[in-house]
Amino acid sequence: MKLKALSYGVLLSLLSTPALASDFSLNVGAISVMPDDSSSSLNVVEGVAGLPSNSTGVGVNTNTQLGLTLDYAIDNNWTVELVAATPFSHDITATGALAGLKVGKTKHLPPTLLAQYHFDLNSDTFKPFVGIGVNYTAFFDEQVDPQLRSTLGSLGVVTDSDSVDLALKNSWGYALQAGVNVAINKDWGLHFMVSKMDIDTTGDVRVNGNTIQSVDVDIDPYVAMAGVRYNF
Repeated sequence: MKLKALSYGVLLSLLSTPALASDFSLNVGAISVMPDDSSSSLNVVEGVAGLPSNSTGVGVNTNTQLGLTLDYAIDNNWTVELVAATPFSHDITATGALAGLKVGKTKHLPPTLLAQYHFDLNSDTFKPFVGIGVNYTAFFDEQVDPQLRSTLGSLGVVTDSDSVDLALKNSWGYALQAGVNVAINKDWGLHFMVSKMDIDTTGDVRVNGNTIQSVDVDIDPYVAMAGVRYNF
């Protein structure tokens, strides 16, 4: 919580600073979300299936999309960056005693606002930076995998006439970043960055609108991007 509060404070102070430069840059390239995940157990499923307590969990796979980041240079050192991308799509699978069981899939958008500090190396080519900011992750288009539905059916939890749905809670968290911009000429360059994002959600499996299983998931991914940079 202290780190999240610091992120808000830095961003607010920068956004309230009178602009000393009006330089915008657009970075476009491949961006990957690589979960460093952990979760609570599927305690209800464990009870119904007769599995040991805390022997199960869920995991999320890596996905790569088109990344778009917009930079606004306040001065030679400070920049505000907005990170966006086309929607990420992730498969959710069980781990532990139920490893390999397909739970479902989801899409999400994780817009992130960062305050970057760019180091002055007396170089017009290499501009390394670090950043701190705030991430909001919106989950949507959640779908239950037929494998989970058939498993619940074999355990006597659902029948063919029951509706089974999956819902994920949206998330606020901090983001840390490091990277480098490499100038090719006055207008064009390359952009490389890696971030660590705090993304925590709760997934609910619902039968006929009633939650039968909740699981807390800390996705906490590393996010890496490589792309081209254009200075306006």
